[in-house]
Amino acid sequence: MRSWLKLGVWAVFCAVAAPVWSVQGIAQGASPDTARIIVTGEGVVEMVPDMAILTLGVTEEDPSAAEAMRAASQAAGRILVRLDDAGVAARDMQTSDLSVQPLWSDRGSSQGQEPAITGYAASNQITVRLRDLAAVGDILDGVLDDGANRFGGLRFDLADSSEAQNEARRRSVADARARARLYAQAAGVVLGPVLLISETGGSVRPPPMMADMSMARSAVPMAAGELEIRAQVTMWFAIAE
Repeated sequence: MRSWLKLGVWAVFCAVAAPVWSVQGIAQGASPDTARIIVTGEGVVEMVPDMAILTLGVTEEDPSAAEAMRAASQAAGRILVRLDDAGVAARDMQTSDLSVQPLWSDRGSSQGQEPAITGYAASNQITVRLRDLAAVGDILDGVLDDGANRFGGLRFDLADSSEAQNEARRRSVADARARARLYAQAAGVVLGPVLLISETGGSVRPPPMMADMSMARSAVPMAAGELEIRAQVTMWFAIAE
């Protein structure tokens, strides 16, 4: 039984996903099969977002592939000019999809004929970071006038989430310690030193979003809400003798 435990502990150390680090490896004076309490803690930090990431685009149809692409490119050009005029930096604008697809007739299956190409659909999609949240609604309203007819999504984010993530990590460790103390007290044992700390999860939960490319021509309403930055940590504590 003791050798099985040693093998199991070694497998856990090898298999846990990065980043994984141990505190003094196996704590000084402790053997790999030391009795332990294993807990998972979670930390949550709520932050008001300071940036929006918007994906929008244009799709144009024409019997000619070249004309369809030309029309889509012209509309995309107008959108980029508007974004530039709104103060969006060039590094915050990126073409994320450019495509031309044939349009097929559907009469072939009903009349025993081969489907035929009736035209082409050209698409130009742009992903843009908007750092002025107060201007998001007006920018959306403006790009509709410029010909945008595709909306790939809008999400809110933080330009720099590192400090919020670190605070969530600190809170997850504090939560794990509190759980371990509770279990030790309930079990009538003394909590010993930390044997291992493993970051086992983390996420940024977006706030609710209100935006639709088919909405009224007035400025599109926005609801920025708050972001939830989450961290999860698993900690092993020895049970003191």
